[in-house]
Amino acid sequence: MVFRQLFDDASSTYTYLIADRQTQEAVLIDPVATNISDYVALLSQLGGRLKYSIETHVHADHVSAGGLLRQRLGAETAVSQRCGAVCADHQLRDGDILRFGEAEEIAVIATPGHTPGSVSYLWRERLFTGDSLLINGCGRTDFQDGDAGTLYDTITERLFRMPGETLVYPGHDYHGYWVSSIQQERSINPRLADKTREQFIAIMHELKLAKPRLIDQAVRANRLCGLSQAELRQG
Repeated sequence: MVFRQLFDDASSTYTYLIADRQTQEAVLIDPVATNISDYVALLSQLGGRLKYSIETHVHADHVSAGGLLRQRLGAETAVSQRCGAVCADHQLRDGDILRFGEAEEIAVIATPGHTPGSVSYLWRERLFTGDSLLINGCGRTDFQDGDAGTLYDTITERLFRMPGETLVYPGHDYHGYWVSSIQQERSINPRLADKTREQFIAIMHELKLAKPRLIDQAVRANRLCGLSQAELRQG
């Protein structure tokens, strides 16, 4: 198997490539539109064929490359059915399985709270958490119908009950971290470790974060798989 963790400097977004060496089938998680040439070049270098381009949610800080990858490479797009991105080929539900390669499976885990349609993906011992669980943090809950109580329930009742050695690969990082684990986040995540639901909600309420610079453009575009209406009609 091939695994690559890619980083977009402009939005501090992680994109993940998983590819099966024998069949050359590949998957991209949370690809960024401005980096599409890098993905195409990497796939060509690896001899890979992109089967899926999948999203953890409708992003507010960058435009997805999903639609462009479908147009250029024939990749199937996938996103939670709760995201309102009806353009996607697969409207994912909790418990769905995406299969690729000889016998590889990616399990879909509904992880709402950052947004209602947020999902995480489990492949082998690797958990791709999008913006739901970050390293030493979590996604904000103050826009796109986010809900702090729901996010707390998601993390503590679903993600934190997974084996401690499960590796956590987030959708973003702003401090140079690459990977964590469920045990680490259970133990030392400052927003969640030893915090009650009420304490967590209070912490999230007091964050007072600035509005994402691209939110109006990105959310609208990502509900169209990162394309304009004209591009969508052409595709």
